[in-house]
Parts: sequence; C-alpha cells; structure tokens
Amino acid sequence: MTLLAAANTTDESVTDILDTATEVTAEATKEVNGLFQFVEDNIPTIISFGIKVLLALVFFFVGGKIIKWLRKVVKRSLERTGADTGVMQFVDSMLKFGLYALLIFMIATNFGVESSSVAALIASAGVAIGLALQGSLSNFAGGILILLLKPFAVGDYISVTQEGIEGTVKEIQIFYTKMATVDNQTVVVPNSILTSNSLTNVTARPERKLDLKVGISYNADMKAAKRIVENMLRSDPSVIQDEEIVVFVSDLADSAVIIGLRAWVKTEEYWATRWRLLEQIKTRFDEAGIEIPYNQITVHMAGTASDERQTGMSDEGK
Repeated sequence: MTLLAAANTTDESVTDILDTATEVTAEATKEVNGLFQFVEDNIPTIISFGIKVLLALVFFFVGGKIIKWLRKVVKRSLERTGADTGVMQFVDSMLKFGLYALLIFMIATNFGVESSSVAALIASAGVAIGLALQGSLSNFAGGILILLLKPFAVGDYISVTQEGIEGTVKEIQIFYTKMATVDNQTVVVPNSILTSNSLTNVTARPERKLDLKVGISYNADMKAAKRIVENMLRSDPSVIQDEEIVVFVSDLADSAVIIGLRAWVKTEEYWATRWRLLEQIKTRFDEAGIEIPYNQITVHMAGTASDERQTGMSDEGK
C-alpha cells in the first residue's frame, strides 16, 4: 500500500509540472503572437519611422558637410579683410555652435515636432541653463570684450599676476582662451578671468627696454667698468642703436657699487640678449680684473689670556 501511494504521489507531481509547463508555453506563445500581430498591424508606421530616422541621419551628415563649407567660406572672407586671428577663431566657434543648433532644430521639426513647442522648449531650457551656467555666460561676455577692446591678440605673451598665469595666446574661443607656457604646456583660461583681472601684455610693443644691474667692488675701476659695458652695448647686434643707451651708477650699496644699463631691443630677442649680455659682462670684468663682490663670512678665532694661563697651570700640575 505504501509503494502504491508513493507512485500515485509521483504521478500527481509530474502531472502538475506538465500542466505548469503547458500554461507557460501557452502564455509565451500568446505573447509572441501578440507581438507579431502588433508588428503586422503597424508595419507602415514602423517603416515610416525608420525612413524618418534614416533621413534624419543623412540630413545631419549632409548638414554637417554644409556647415564645414560655410565655416571655410567665412574664414576666407575674414582673412581677405585682414581680420585679427582671435576674431576669426571666435566667429568660427560661434558660427559652428549656432549652425549646429539650427540643424538640430530642423531635424526635430522634420520628425513632426511643432516648431512652437520646440521654441518654447528652447526658451525654457535657455532660462534654466542660463541660471545654471552663469559662469559660462560671463565667460562668453568676456570673450566679446576681449575681441572688442583687444587687450591682447593671438601670438602675444601675457601675464596675469593675480592668478599666477602667463604664456603665449594660441586661441580665443567663445568661453575660454588657450595659452602655451614657456615649457609648452597648454593652459585653458576662462575669458572672465582675463577680463576681470589686471594683465600685462609683454609683447604688445615691437620693442622692449632692457634694464640690467651689476655690482662691482669699491676697489674696482668704476669708469673702466662703465666703459666696458657701454662698448658691449654699442657693438651688440640685438641692441637698437637709434634708441637711448645709458650706463650709470645706480646705487652705492653696502658692499658694492651698482652699475646700471638701459637699452632697447626687439621684443622677440629680449631674453636671448639679456642672457648673452650677463654672460659677457662677467667674462669681460674677469679679463679686466674688475671684481664682482658676493656675500662672504669671515670668522676670526683668537685665544684669550685666561686660556693661556689655564693651559700653563695645567702643564705645571703635570
């Protein structure tokens, strides 16, 4: 009887499993049939949507090519008018942003979106973005001020002392300016920083004054030192001879007579001329026996009478 009961229980479990599998299969078949029916009923709509997506992609690709062509045309026109490089870069980035926004707007309306709805969406999004990106708007305004006031141009070497930023201007974009440091690192500076701080344009002028000072010993021949420095300046090819050349006594310091020199050089040759003259001054002064003093510490060590007496007493004790 026990075996018979166990067999009946097993048959019932198998029957339950088969019934459950049959129900699941039926439900899956129903869902698949419903999906096929949905696709069959909406084939025209799906095909139409697919065609619209394909056309949108093609339109975007063609529109991108047209935008690149328009940017080239505008750039060539600005080059013919002799526009500043910074102005051309700013106009190009602004034109790119505006044309791509217009292209996306046209694609959206092509999908059946009402232009009034898109305009309202853009307006509301513009307000929200404007509140969230106040810094970017100030950078945009800063870029416009840079182009209008022209405190610097592409290729100028500028320094913003308050921010510890300096380098050669490479690009002026809508929101930021790219600079290259002396060791060729790229620094991206927001335009608002450049317009809200004092900056020094080192290369704004084609000529730059060279101002050097060197100390000589009080025992040295001061007139000979001045004559050597002046002859160097008169014979240096980078020094502009038509401008003022002055060699003078700048200061009578604690340990040296300070000789100063002032001359004008081309801006692009400033550092090379400065380094070369400093090296030549040291070499010529050494050849002429003119000492350039430097800080020294002299220590005098002298024994006292008490030390000598103590030493004598200790010797007698022995």
